[in-house]
Amino acid sequence: MFSPSDLFDLKQSEHSSIFDGCTYAWEALKKIAPYIKQHGRSELRNRCEGKAFIGDNVFIGEGTVVEDGVMIKGPAIIGRNCQIRHNAYLREDVIIGDNCVIGNACELKNALLFNNATVPHFNYVGDSILGYKAHLGAGVKISNVKFTSGNVMMEIDGVPHDTGLRKFGALIGDHVDVGCNAVISPGSVIGRNSVLYPNVHWRSILPPNMIVKNQAPVEVVVRRPRAE
Repeated sequence: MFSPSDLFDLKQSEHSSIFDGCTYAWEALKKIAPYIKQHGRSELRNRCEGKAFIGDNVFIGEGTVVEDGVMIKGPAIIGRNCQIRHNAYLREDVIIGDNCVIGNACELKNALLFNNATVPHFNYVGDSILGYKAHLGAGVKISNVKFTSGNVMMEIDGVPHDTGLRKFGALIGDHVDVGCNAVISPGSVIGRNSVLYPNVHWRSILPPNMIVKNQAPVEVVVRRPRAE
């Protein structure tokens, strides 16, 4: 489930050629910067509501709205009919498809989003790929650097595999829903149509069509009357 076509509908991105020659989908993370350098250009077809900072080598498609307080450092390619909401921060090397939402106080860096991906509130997405109609709940954080030294490792058929990436957040497949305040650790792969419940801390490979539940116990006790 590590190939690009296992995780993503490649027809749902104008930039699917970035996966050409990739055996594993994470190999595209190293190709985002050179891809934008080759295909990007400075052209703004969007509408601004308020004042935003937009740097060099940023392309924004028709119908996209950029709200007040947004900073897009660039380089970046942003598709059509997106919402880049108040105080969003897009750092270097970001590719965003059509009809995407980048919400209030979200931060993106070296990321690729397929069409209709939603990153709506207080999210961090670094060195990651989000598939078609992938959705992050409020406060979801994708961690992209290990505490320990060295590259992010993956286990393939029971054998450790060096990804060659010091920074690697997550591959989140098509139609995945991640609940509010979940934390996804480096090197995670989440298969298509899967769901992570709120507050889950996930670090591993999740096959498609699975649900990850947070079963932390909740205690309910009788409330004692307060003294007058």
